[in-house]
Amino acid sequence: MPAISFQSVSKTYSSARNQTGPVVKALDDVSFDIRQGEFFGLLGPNGAGKTSLISILAGLSRASSGTVKVHGSDVLADYASARRKLGVVPQELVFDPFFSVREALRIQSGYFGIKRNDDWIDELLVSLGLADKANANMRQLSGGMKRRVLVAQALVHKPQVIVLDEPTAGVDVELRQTLWQFIAKLNKQGSTVLLTTHYLEEAEALCSRIAMLKQGRVVALAQTSELLKAASSNVLRFKIDSELPTHLAVQARITGRIVQFPAHNAHEIEQYLAAIREAGLVAEDVEIRKADLEDVFLDVMNKKPAAETVAVDLAKVAT
Repeated sequence: MPAISFQSVSKTYSSARNQTGPVVKALDDVSFDIRQGEFFGLLGPNGAGKTSLISILAGLSRASSGTVKVHGSDVLADYASARRKLGVVPQELVFDPFFSVREALRIQSGYFGIKRNDDWIDELLVSLGLADKANANMRQLSGGMKRRVLVAQALVHKPQVIVLDEPTAGVDVELRQTLWQFIAKLNKQGSTVLLTTHYLEEAEALCSRIAMLKQGRVVALAQTSELLKAASSNVLRFKIDSELPTHLAVQARITGRIVQFPAHNAHEIEQYLAAIREAGLVAEDVEIRKADLEDVFLDVMNKKPAAETVAVDLAKVAT
């Protein structure tokens, strides 16, 4: 039995209040399973449908069609059972300003009928770096500390499935490291983890399997290692102090001074470097690296011919 099962899930919205406006399709026939104990990544650009899918999973929204189950419990027909098996960390910083951290965790426990679990609450506080904030009012916490409390609230009833929706957005390096160490420990102990993130290096390091959404559809689904193996090129990376000519810039990935080109072979590398010299530019810190998950992601999202082949082939074999 899968930990999470999405079967033919679609979600449409009307763009007008009277429901007569154009229909917007947030999800379009999404189907895949997440195995028990898996660390699974759900990736996609803004507006791809990730949050819509998680909202349906958590029972906050209803699918227009299709079914969603958590360990066999339908999120609509057996909502209470499905919700008990889930711990969801939302994107938004939602908190009650009238309680301390410990009180907030005790109240969250009560929602699931759990009493006298202070030992587990203490473990959560220590593991997430909140021990010294246990009696602090939620209003007194920084944004990063509030995010830690959200994680603790999601885990306080010891769910079988942990859903992390952009859990490290806008937080410091210390929290990211603390969070991933603790979540990785829970995953090794058998918890299933579903992660959405825009930090693709996190997804590459943590997730054993990944689905990519684009405009509400699954465009890639595979083991992370297979996605990386299927990348069609290496990457030529260097720094420059001036802007690239337009005919080169359209082929490059540019971040500040850093320029990156896909390079299939030594001949292409030399062609790029020659073009840089002909443009009167000087390439510094030149290196060749293997394609990473960000390269694969951009290939898939940009509909490059090689990436489209990768997405289709891997989707057939990755389940």
